[in-house]
Amino acid sequence: MLREWTDEDLAPFALLNADPEVMRYFPASLRPEESDALARRIRADLDSRGWGLWAVEVLDGPSRGFAGFAGLAAPRFEAPFTPAVEIGWRLARRFWGHGYATEAARAVLAVAFGRLALDEIVSFTTADNHRSRAVMTRLGMSRNPADDFDHPSLPSGHPLRRHVLYRLSAAQHHTVNPSDEAGTSATGTVEP
Repeated sequence: MLREWTDEDLAPFALLNADPEVMRYFPASLRPEESDALARRIRADLDSRGWGLWAVEVLDGPSRGFAGFAGLAAPRFEAPFTPAVEIGWRLARRFWGHGYATEAARAVLAVAFGRLALDEIVSFTTADNHRSRAVMTRLGMSRNPADDFDHPSLPSGHPLRRHVLYRLSAAQHHTVNPSDEAGTSATGTVEP
């Protein structure tokens, strides 16, 4: 389930952001105060816009509880494809390999192309982040190598600087997922 954040999410979020494997494709892991600041910004964005990065909660199975986040964000840097709305996710390692990122992202897309009536969603990551790229492909997103870019927040020569860009238009999404309604999909629910 995608839901609003609670104060109880801060501790597991800090653990997730401190995990070097979870943060492998980011410039650095986050210290607890940095993680808390990110959570405050995420909550403020949700409050002000009504959409953003929702908390992901796994409701059943051996690993229940707060898993991380999935949702929408506006990139805070300039690139050839901005302004844009990005779909993203970050889950604790114990939730990997169960399809939760794909399930949550499908629910996010239902909101993006349903209630929010967006024309296009993008997603991007480093070229070597094959797990996230696989989720993007499962969502029906496509990549044109001509759209790949150097992330402007990283210095020239940084090993994570080169990014791949994936896109999904509303028309493409509705062709593949004609039954999606605002807020729900076949596999997930958003409860703002």
